[in-house]
Amino acid sequence: MTTTTETAYAAGAFTPRPGAAPLPRMIRAQALLETKLLLRNGEQLLLTVVIPALLLVLFSAVDIVDTGAGKSVDFLTPGILALAVLSTAFTGQAIATGFERRYGVLKRLGASPLPRWALMTAKTCSVLVTEVLQIALLTVIALLLGWSPHGDPLTVALLLLLGTAAFSGLGLLMAGTLRAEATLAAANLVFLLLLVGGGVLVPMDKFSGGVRSALELLPISALSDGLRDVLQQGAGTPWGDLGILAVWAVLGLAAAARFFRWE
Repeated sequence: MTTTTETAYAAGAFTPRPGAAPLPRMIRAQALLETKLLLRNGEQLLLTVVIPALLLVLFSAVDIVDTGAGKSVDFLTPGILALAVLSTAFTGQAIATGFERRYGVLKRLGASPLPRWALMTAKTCSVLVTEVLQIALLTVIALLLGWSPHGDPLTVALLLLLGTAAFSGLGLLMAGTLRAEATLAAANLVFLLLLVGGGVLVPMDKFSGGVRSALELLPISALSDGLRDVLQQGAGTPWGDLGILAVWAVLGLAAAARFFRWE
């Protein structure tokens, strides 16, 4: 005659239960891992945190660029916030993903129970967490420098989210189609070019008409101008800039989904 305890054991109380964890738990664990790896990377921290903060302090304290009437920090802060999104969602993500692809990390993760779309979701969550930390730090620095923000916070959040989507799509497209070394060089070159020509530090009215019209169609220009309209001028929803960012987001993410190579 078997006891109740023996019956429970016989039913397999200690038998392993193989199988994948629930999908939300897998995404959460991968996002946490991606965030830890990013925050431990000294080069990524230099790109995403140190450089934007130094640029904000330097250009606010010294009149290197004529930003027009008003305090320099009021003009510079929206552009630096846009630069922070660019550095994390595009440059940092492109370089990290490119080398993960080269070393076979993505290939191995692609063979795990975690779906590939869930891996991209986890990377996006990691980018968003990093951006929240960036924006909080830059906001504190700007306020200490005398920044006086205006406008609707929800509009600012919408601009930042669309900017993140646009730059993430472009970064993943670059990482999934070019070799890792080419991605490293191209991502850093694009970062420098957009820093100068994207309305981050230099006002767009400093460029000639034809050049300015072309530059204003770039996602960094739309993001920095939209943030500047809201935070500096106190304007309403910048639908034109939001439209440009939405187009870049759709095109970038669609192209990344279509052409991204995992090996």
